[in-house]
Amino acid sequence: MIPVIMAGGSGTRLWPLSRKAFPKQFLKLNGSLTMLQQTAARLDGLSDISPIVICNEDHRFLVAEQMSDSDRSASIILEPAGRNTAPAIALAAMKVVNQMADGDAPPVLLILAADHVISDVQAFQDAAAQLLPEVKSGKFGTLGIVPTEPATGYGYIRAGRTEESGNQVVEQFVEKPDLETAEQYLSAGNFYWNSGMFMVRADRYLEELKKYRPDIFSACEKAMADAAEDLDFVRVNKEAFEACADESIDYAIMEPLSTADSAEPQVVVAPLDAGWNDVGSWSALWEIADKCENGNATLSAGQGCGDVILDQTSNSFVVTNDRMVSVLGLDDVVVVDTADALLVAHKDRVQDVKSVVNQLKDSGRTEHINHREVYRPWGKYDSVDSGERYQVKRITVKPGAKLSVQMHHHRAEHWIVVSGTAKVTNGEETYLVTENESTYIPIGQIHALENPGVIELEMIEVQSGSYLGEDDIVRFKDLYGRA
Repeated sequence: MIPVIMAGGSGTRLWPLSRKAFPKQFLKLNGSLTMLQQTAARLDGLSDISPIVICNEDHRFLVAEQMSDSDRSASIILEPAGRNTAPAIALAAMKVVNQMADGDAPPVLLILAADHVISDVQAFQDAAAQLLPEVKSGKFGTLGIVPTEPATGYGYIRAGRTEESGNQVVEQFVEKPDLETAEQYLSAGNFYWNSGMFMVRADRYLEELKKYRPDIFSACEKAMADAAEDLDFVRVNKEAFEACADESIDYAIMEPLSTADSAEPQVVVAPLDAGWNDVGSWSALWEIADKCENGNATLSAGQGCGDVILDQTSNSFVVTNDRMVSVLGLDDVVVVDTADALLVAHKDRVQDVKSVVNQLKDSGRTEHINHREVYRPWGKYDSVDSGERYQVKRITVKPGAKLSVQMHHHRAEHWIVVSGTAKVTNGEETYLVTENESTYIPIGQIHALENPGVIELEMIEVQSGSYLGEDDIVRFKDLYGRA
């Protein structure tokens, strides 16, 4: 069984903590591990095969670093553009089928989202193991969440008879209901929340995709035919994949297959009661957080521990960065404080945070894209201050890492080393800069920065010039394939 972890979401409903360049699956929202790392960790004991992670091209180094930090390997398929789950799974299925040797048993794919919380890991593994025999025989399987309330934010699965395996026949996938319909589903007892977790043989997936959505099959086949492997990354043909339709596995295959006229049911569901939560909003995160006697929960969003004072406040959720946040005389509120943005909302309205993100997009702002602290494959930088014709950054370079060989048309740079040692290429010269020393890079000068040491390099960069945007970088050589 080969795990396939879908890590391509943007997580806009958890803004301002989750942003396009650093969405929720890479955040530590429920413990010491990120959501992606938790998803990989709950596979221990279930599958000993390294997962396939499917992600956005821009997130490739985040995935690689987080998997490496948790001592796990992964094959990472890069999507040139988001095209939903049906095409993404097709890429994974084609990859494993193409690698099969003659006589190999058809591999089974366990398809998971990278941003779900499951508190009872053993129950999850038991449900997956229960599905496996029927999936090996050619059926499609899914994990259906036992509902705890008449939720209107999820699609539902209508189940029929229970088989000897304990799985139930899927009769229908249904859309998100209104409240009255959801209450009827809950009282009926044979409806489950659609978790978006599936299990299927790779060859069977491609067979049914070709049958029901030949256009998606063809586009993905062309994209994979011209794929190239770069380190742990699999890069598919950009033009071919961008021509693919945007479609979920639910619409493309599961719905028509579950209602197909066949002698034997083709889709089964294993009920799952394991403390599942898709963390789709701040209120959902509040529900699973540890709370005080007044129903309040807090979370640290930055490197510091945060600092919160709650007075005459109840049933609220406060996320802090590095500064103290106090809330006085409020109930049922969400307060999310980051270095460059603050959200204050009623807990019942947090689903509308997307409207704030849309306003940021429409006004040309960037707070929905990047945090003030931006991660790069070589380390990170924090935009400490900026003004007319200047910008100050705190730069951290990992041991052995190197920034690209580059040049700027519109800005000069002053570098001051705070700790560690910098190896600087400045035109024709290469030299070391150590603590309390500085150097100057003129406009138009080809330059590079490297950390040759065994500890992190911390430095302050002061940029000055007529234009300071990140797109004023001409790369000549880069270890990370960005040139």
